[in-house]
Amino acid sequence: MIDRLTVDRILDAANIVDVVSDFVTLKRAGANLKGLCPFHDDRTPSFMVSPSKNICKCFACGKGGTPVHFIMEHEQLTYPDALRYLAKKYHIEIKEREQTDEEKAEQSERESMFVVNEWANEWFQKQMNDTVDGRAIGLAYFRQRGFRDDIIKKFQLGFCPDKYDAQWQAAKAEGYNEEYILKTGLCIRNEQTGKVYDRFRNRVIFPIHTISGKVVGFGGRVLDSRTKGVQVKYQNSPESAIYSKKRELYGLFQAKQSIVKNELCYLVEGYTDVMAMHQQGVENVVASSGTSLTEEQIRAIHRFTENIVVIYDGDAAGIKASQRGIDMLLAEGMNVKLLLLPDGEDPDSFARKHTATEYQDYLRDHQVDFIHFKTNLLLQEAQNDPIKLSRLVNNIVQSLAVIPDDITRTFYIKETAQTLEMDERLITSAVAKVMKQQREERRKQKEREDSPPALQGLTPNPSPVGEGSFEEGADTSANEEQAPIIVTPEDIEQSSTKVTAPSLIGRAGGESAGGESTGSGSFLKTEALLVQMIVRHGEKVMCDVEDEESGEQRPMTVVEYIQYSLESDGIQLRSPLHRRILDEALDHFREEGFRCDRYFQNHPDITIANLANELGHDPEALSKIHSKGITVKPEEERLVELLPHLMTDYKLAIVEERMRNIMLEMRQPEVLADKEGCMMLMKEYQELKAVQKELGKQCGDRVIG
Repeated sequence: MIDRLTVDRILDAANIVDVVSDFVTLKRAGANLKGLCPFHDDRTPSFMVSPSKNICKCFACGKGGTPVHFIMEHEQLTYPDALRYLAKKYHIEIKEREQTDEEKAEQSERESMFVVNEWANEWFQKQMNDTVDGRAIGLAYFRQRGFRDDIIKKFQLGFCPDKYDAQWQAAKAEGYNEEYILKTGLCIRNEQTGKVYDRFRNRVIFPIHTISGKVVGFGGRVLDSRTKGVQVKYQNSPESAIYSKKRELYGLFQAKQSIVKNELCYLVEGYTDVMAMHQQGVENVVASSGTSLTEEQIRAIHRFTENIVVIYDGDAAGIKASQRGIDMLLAEGMNVKLLLLPDGEDPDSFARKHTATEYQDYLRDHQVDFIHFKTNLLLQEAQNDPIKLSRLVNNIVQSLAVIPDDITRTFYIKETAQTLEMDERLITSAVAKVMKQQREERRKQKEREDSPPALQGLTPNPSPVGEGSFEEGADTSANEEQAPIIVTPEDIEQSSTKVTAPSLIGRAGGESAGGESTGSGSFLKTEALLVQMIVRHGEKVMCDVEDEESGEQRPMTVVEYIQYSLESDGIQLRSPLHRRILDEALDHFREEGFRCDRYFQNHPDITIANLANELGHDPEALSKIHSKGITVKPEEERLVELLPHLMTDYKLAIVEERMRNIMLEMRQPEVLADKEGCMMLMKEYQELKAVQKELGKQCGDRVIG
């Protein structure tokens, strides 16, 4: 692990103009520079580089970021490897954190297994290309399947001879440790006899690579002459310290650049499907290798694109079984389209019957939206049966409810209503109910999990500071050394921000978490301002807090204050991205030399980094929350006033959104028919109305009627 001081040296040294200039010809454009974007086919310069902000961005495809992110994207490297790349460029010695004995042993084991797999990959290829049996059996098999030699070489295909322990003996003869040969799963020891035999004997071999190209495992297929009566044609390497089937996607190493260039990924099932599409000139394709799609695999694809086309053969059972995978793709925010091949065809067999042009045209012209695909598929089964139609609607509603983006979800609801010729309000109501159930399940799950340790010994709700901490018109120049601000129990008694029962605000916040309210824009805008304070000032001390038990003073940072204020009212940030930023700030803010702005603007996750850069370079975002009568000073010096005001704004936004949602619910016929439920909503609305007035007084910049 690279220590933080070394990371900081690399980030300080990395100049965006120097880094980008290695790959892009730049020309001066005012205070910035511009050039042709390296991430898409750019004919007019749309790639801008800002020396002052040390970032770059393409205004056509949106790619860019800090020097680290540019290298990650351009060279397809991980975050640590991108840091090492820049360290080498700027001649900075990498200082890794000293590992424990356990970590050293684990790393040594992983490296040894990678070395054994690399040897095995070369051995399999030599067996197929340089031996009589290999050429006559293995190579002949691939050629009979129609694969060209360049595709066979590209995917490093091989063959394991039909001998009991040929690979075992060869590996030992080369001096490889028996322990690692067995741990990789290349060979298996019979526990009863103690004999060792080759796992993949008499199979053609498909090596499985990581994104960076390391061989983590193998897939072996029995030959056609032996498949009669064989239920499992493929056998994969077992789970190990370096191989996890749920994380790996076959072909991603070969496809990653094409996925980025085309901004699209095709998802198929098997190894030969991937190879057949490459042979037809379609390289942006990966396979789940016959397993159910996993979250880890989806996130691996999401690193390169948001757009995915799932290709199915004509097998109806396979389509039904994969519907869960579609919902998982939607839940991760992917733009999903589906493509159905003719009956009895798969991507491999279909490729053998068509030219490359015909194949590519078919892929382009037969993609359909997942809603239309799913609706048409299920309508064929329902055939005017009311019960089946009801199940159909519920099935589609389940998919709609997992879509995280409000606008996308609303669009699909409208499309579904039109396709099914149903009242849009009914589908909207059904989706809202499912989302509410999902939120409740997530809440229960969260309660079961270990929550982060809460701040201990702090006086309840240290905001806002009691009157008198700052006098109107007082000289508060930054050049004067000021005494620390102390929040005492008396200050808290004088404070009127804590005007509601925590359960009431918590309930309002929970109800609004689904995002079905049309008034969530203000809510999310206020939440973004809180996150902006974390990015800019998270680790900085906002004030001193008096410990109730010891009476001693202790500093409270911005990120601690935000977390404590949220917890004290039983609420959390709505956006998963915002919650992740808060959680990571809480994890690291006590580390020596840690700075939130540097950490998040250079984050390995480009989504977080882009957001942090956007928030970190917007000097006007907090201009509307200046408190009346307070001398305007630099933002950092006004945290003790800005944050309580902003937090009150946020709580008010939660309450007002819940009030809007209640009004929307009460317009629904089924709600109006439920007198008891309607009365409960009216009671909740009146309670929230009172809370709204009290919070409105604290905001000071609006009048609540």
